[in-house]
Amino acid sequence: MDSLLTTASPPGHDTAPAGLVPSHGRRSNMRSTISPLRRLRAKVVPALFLAPVTLYVLFFFAYPLAFGVVISVENYGFSALVHGSGPFVGLANYREALSDPVTIAALRNTVVFTVSSVFFQVTLGLALALLLNQTFFLSNFLRRLVLVPWLLPLVATGTIFAQLFGSQNSLVNSVLQRLHLVTQPIPWLIQFNWAMVALVIVNIWAGLPFNTIVFYAGLQDLDATLFEASRVDGANAWQRFRHLTMPLLRPVTSIVLLLGIIGTVKVFDLVMVITQGGPDNETQLLSTWAYSVAFTNFNFGEAAAIGNILLIICMVAAAIYIRRLRKERAHLGRSV
Repeated sequence: MDSLLTTASPPGHDTAPAGLVPSHGRRSNMRSTISPLRRLRAKVVPALFLAPVTLYVLFFFAYPLAFGVVISVENYGFSALVHGSGPFVGLANYREALSDPVTIAALRNTVVFTVSSVFFQVTLGLALALLLNQTFFLSNFLRRLVLVPWLLPLVATGTIFAQLFGSQNSLVNSVLQRLHLVTQPIPWLIQFNWAMVALVIVNIWAGLPFNTIVFYAGLQDLDATLFEASRVDGANAWQRFRHLTMPLLRPVTSIVLLLGIIGTVKVFDLVMVITQGGPDNETQLLSTWAYSVAFTNFNFGEAAAIGNILLIICMVAAAIYIRRLRKERAHLGRSV
């Protein structure tokens, strides 16, 4: 018996059972069976899928952003367009832009326009979403009808409302006078205060469908059992809205606020079609004023500086949103 064992297991050989290979041997065999072509393909294929996105970001985002920063520190005029660059002036364009009263007015108008529009877009959007979340006669039709303003191009929207507000005998003035809400026509697009009110109304009308749809989708995802339990416990509609709907919709509200601020800050079409920044530059926003400085005054360096100021405002809004989102996630993690 000992001789048989000695013969079956000669010195220096592995004593593993027949048909089994050590794990490290299997791994080395598997690596050896993978051809270099397959390893190359595993690296190349993901790179090919990422290449279009990378090229898009480089050419349509990174390059224009870098070019805008470069020309904002140069005296970039018509001669610079020919030579491709202008004399370096440092922060002179930013100082000149911020010392211009029209730029300060455009900055103020942008803040007023953004805050007013986003406030009413979010408030009315949530109210409409709560209404459309109910089941009633023609509710499905109204859910589809609310999309109509979103489907129209902003240029078409601005053209329509320019006609509605455009003159003393316009449709808006006629309706208001027939309802005895005003005694005389309102100079909507002639007087500064009324022109800004008209722009805010048009922007609310154009952006309201998106907010309504997002809030409606958020309401559809809420757990109905929570509301049934609160109703059984005696909570009224306001208490359910305050203590259940609003806290549960907080992530959706944050997204709507961020997208609303960024979308409203860079509004250009509506202003150019309805007021062209008038009367007397009183409805200029940063976006429209940068365009005027570039293509009316032909000061591309200062226009780039104004555009970068607008970009900084958007980046600050995004940073605030990201920080808020991280705090909410951390809070949820601790509560769980």
